[in-house]
Amino acid sequence: MILQALKEYYDRKACDPDSDIAPEGWEKKEIPFIVVLDPDGNLTDIEDTREGEGKKKRAKSFLVPQGVKKTSGIAANLLWDSPGYVFGVVNPAGLDPHKAERTLARAPEQRAAFIQRIKDELPQTGRVALLLRFLESFNQDALEALPAWSEIFETVPFLSFRFSDEQGLFCRSPEIVNAIGNQGVDGKEGGICLVSGENDRVCELHTAIKGVYGAQTSGANIVSFNLEAFRSFGKKQGMNAPVGYSSMFAYTTALNTLLSKDSTQRMQVGDASTVFWSGKKTRFESDFLFFFDEPKKDDPDAGTLRIRSLLDSPNTGAYANDSGTELFYVLGLAPNAARIAIRFWQVGTVGDFAGRIRQHFEDLRIVKHPNEPEFYSLWRLLVNIAVQDKSENIPPNVAGDFMRSVLNGSPYPESLLQAAVRRIKSDPENRVKPVRAALIKAFLNRDLRAHPDTNKKEIAMALDTEQPSVGYQLGRLFAVLEKIQDEAGNPTTIRERYYGAACSAPVTVFGTLMRLKNHHLAKIENKGRVVNLERLLGEITGRFNDFPAHLNLREQGRFAIGYYHQRQDFFAKKENTGNEKEN
Repeated sequence: MILQALKEYYDRKACDPDSDIAPEGWEKKEIPFIVVLDPDGNLTDIEDTREGEGKKKRAKSFLVPQGVKKTSGIAANLLWDSPGYVFGVVNPAGLDPHKAERTLARAPEQRAAFIQRIKDELPQTGRVALLLRFLESFNQDALEALPAWSEIFETVPFLSFRFSDEQGLFCRSPEIVNAIGNQGVDGKEGGICLVSGENDRVCELHTAIKGVYGAQTSGANIVSFNLEAFRSFGKKQGMNAPVGYSSMFAYTTALNTLLSKDSTQRMQVGDASTVFWSGKKTRFESDFLFFFDEPKKDDPDAGTLRIRSLLDSPNTGAYANDSGTELFYVLGLAPNAARIAIRFWQVGTVGDFAGRIRQHFEDLRIVKHPNEPEFYSLWRLLVNIAVQDKSENIPPNVAGDFMRSVLNGSPYPESLLQAAVRRIKSDPENRVKPVRAALIKAFLNRDLRAHPDTNKKEIAMALDTEQPSVGYQLGRLFAVLEKIQDEAGNPTTIRERYYGAACSAPVTVFGTLMRLKNHHLAKIENKGRVVNLERLLGEITGRFNDFPAHLNLREQGRFAIGYYHQRQDFFAKKENTGNEKEN
């Protein structure tokens, strides 16, 4: 199903005149340096295609003949490759003596393989003959005299060729394009393709998938059989799952395009490099990234506008031009040595996904300061439950499970609530940040919808004095006690010392706190304020009988929301009195 959907995406893009996806037999590759020859085939210069400054320099991408699968053997690409293949020049610096000796010994063989492939696959006439003459007899001293050579020798980048009277690479000239066809295909024998159901040459080795965060830089595979335990009936490698060349090229090109650096259809969810696409071109496909990605610094409102548009779409018809029945796909890929693991795979209609994402943002709505973001990105939600608020500490499985829950409309993973509650307790100031409160609220409400309980009530956006949860009311009580201490002029706060125990084992601390509040109330000079605070304490304590010995995880979450809601209510601007300041 995954490979078929990717092939369909490639076929769709290949038929789009505005698409720049690589045609069959070709691939887009960043080529940092281009060897420039004059019309007679003599070396004139080495052109640097990179743009930017310092380490941010980036080479231009060009269409080149599809590269071969690099293994431990010698295999040359056609008309582009590393300096070791193009010129037989390698840099042994930094290698151990044994490896350096082996690398130097292979260089002449690599150069010979590069030249031989040109001879085998292209007619040795015209400019192909000029290029071959140059490769077989180039002047090493003239090459090293060029300004770019020292950097090429050190960094070992990809090289290709251009004749000075032509604008594009030589490999894209009409004589080369017409000659290449489908040569160099790694198809060993005919068979029925599992993806297309048609007869095709079956590929033993599939093109590597690149761009998966954490995977090998040389690429990794989704389809791979390299050990006896994975093989059946004596078949080797890709023959165990026969995929024809056309389908292999289509799915690997589509996935590599989606994973490319410039792609607007990829995002990072924990350790999962996530890509998405629809069966046909839709506005939802182009906006999907903005629903989850962190806002860009140069356009911070772009995501907010799209999310607001999605939330209002049932009334405004913002996505009316999209077919609600059009299929939409989301694929999460994680590194696994030389292979790629499927972290999650979600298929549904555009209408289904739009509805579930709308519900996700509705569940996250909570009262907060105007300076807070209106909507929280997936990354911001996850990083606020990670140790030290660092993205590298986001639990990989939590991120993947969270994304899956959002996309299929199911309750959030239990580990999400555990991480959020634990993170509040481990925060040096025991802060219930708005983003953490929003996440806990969303978890509890989705969980209650999935497991209805007549004794429980969904948590509102703002303070709900009628909320039946004991945990919620205890959280309110803790916030009031903290407020009393603060107005009494105490420099410290009970939150830093007692929050963890109060939310997990209330009976152990609330007796002490209730006695201390009398001392703090006596310090408040405004006696009218004292009366109001005592009345509020009575209203809250009247909603439960005793301080429980223990609160389970969900009640601890409700404690956090009750505490947060009550504090926000204190900070809110009062229309009738001037006693409170706006936060």
